[in-house]
Amino acid sequence: MENLVGRFREAVRAAGATAPDADLEAAGGYLIGRWSEPQRQYHTVAHLTAVLDVVDQFAELAPHPERVRLAAWMHDAVYDPRALGDANERDSAEFAEGLLATLGVPDATAAEVARLVGLTAGHATEEDDPDGELLCDADLAVLAGNDEAYAEYTAAIRREYAHVPDEDFKAGRAQVLKALLELPSIYRLAPLREQWESKARANLERELKG
Repeated sequence: MENLVGRFREAVRAAGATAPDADLEAAGGYLIGRWSEPQRQYHTVAHLTAVLDVVDQFAELAPHPERVRLAAWMHDAVYDPRALGDANERDSAEFAEGLLATLGVPDATAAEVARLVGLTAGHATEEDDPDGELLCDADLAVLAGNDEAYAEYTAAIRREYAHVPDEDFKAGRAQVLKALLELPSIYRLAPLREQWESKARANLERELKG
């Protein structure tokens, strides 16, 4: 976890934070605590780390990778599987803006990170938004996993929604899968699309049929 805290400190400092390192590290530790809450089965520290790793791998595709990294940290900072609609994303965006402000990040940058967080509600970006595209593509990278990894992902999602009856869960999940398959492209950035699109679609179609 110490390495993760360091990654947060570096990202928030690159975004203009003026707070002392000790405060930045405390904030990173607090965020890790949120990502470790007991109601989480998929939206965990492992998911956070996976998203950060994709952002780091393709950072050159984003004009402001430090903002994308912070948005990755914040995008599920508030997570309640029982929440309705995009409440988690809205609350996470509001949380992000407030936390970053306390760390001395410029208001405009904090607001932009909050905007990026909000995009993860529907993973819809404008045409000229490479920062948003990288965040959304990184968040959806799990869809292109190998068969074992994808099975682990779907099992974790089901555990997260254990309170939902099987029939209702299956219907809701089918809506999500169909919406993703109806997109012109699941991944927006060309290098990621070339690597992941076909595998992700195959995984989604297999789950939908299953």
